[in-house]
Amino acid sequence: MRVAIDTDPGGSAPNEDWVAATPSLAIVLDGVSTAGLDTGCRHGVPWYVSQLGSRLVAALANPNESLTAGLAAALERVAALHPECDLANPGTPSATVAILRQREGAFDHLVLADSPIILEGPQDFTVITDLRVDDVLPELRAEVEQHETHTEEHEEALRRFVTAQRQTRNTPSGYWVAAGSPTAAEHAIVGSTPAEGIRTAAVLSDGASRLVTEYGMATWSEVFATLRTGGPRALINRVREIEATDPTGRRWPRYKSGDDASVAFCQ
Repeated sequence: MRVAIDTDPGGSAPNEDWVAATPSLAIVLDGVSTAGLDTGCRHGVPWYVSQLGSRLVAALANPNESLTAGLAAALERVAALHPECDLANPGTPSATVAILRQREGAFDHLVLADSPIILEGPQDFTVITDLRVDDVLPELRAEVEQHETHTEEHEEALRRFVTAQRQTRNTPSGYWVAAGSPTAAEHAIVGSTPAEGIRTAAVLSDGASRLVTEYGMATWSEVFATLRTGGPRALINRVREIEATDPTGRRWPRYKSGDDASVAFCQ
């Protein structure tokens, strides 16, 4: 398959997304925000996603390696890079994971947390995602969304939310992300789709998918039309145009005015 990729930071801070592709593989990682809280690790989220992403590509170069096993191996190898850090800290650098791999006769997928994979079939679109995080602490989430971005009230509510959310991260009663332990790989959503009838696919971070899922300013059909005519950059630019009309989150309450956005468009 042919894969076009692009990524763009949501603001002045370093990009915490990571995207890469090979002729048979597309991977998007979305680093989880730390909200300025302690992580127990001297490395930042951009370092973490780049290390995890490169090791995922290496692990999955073997077509016989399952996506789950490849993710577990990559997590273990990254953990071995910084044993001096407190990887048991609930705020240790972490990321969502979305992987699409082509093999003879099928497309395999893995998603861990809310970076989606969208498959375009002849009649409709199939969205593959993991929204367990949405069920966690809805009251604190709502408190964040009451305030406009770039205000002290918003920042304080976000810190309270992230602090509480960390206690549920990678626990049976919470949600799962790629972090310090390979155990998280066992909780990913995995599956395969017959290649017959799949026209194109997109692997996105939620900073890109929110044009449909959060803002409701496009359909998946319109997203794929944009990808075909202008590629990933055109889609990201459209997200930024929409966000610019609501810079403080009054119309679409959110954690920050613009989120890092990444796209892998597979044909």
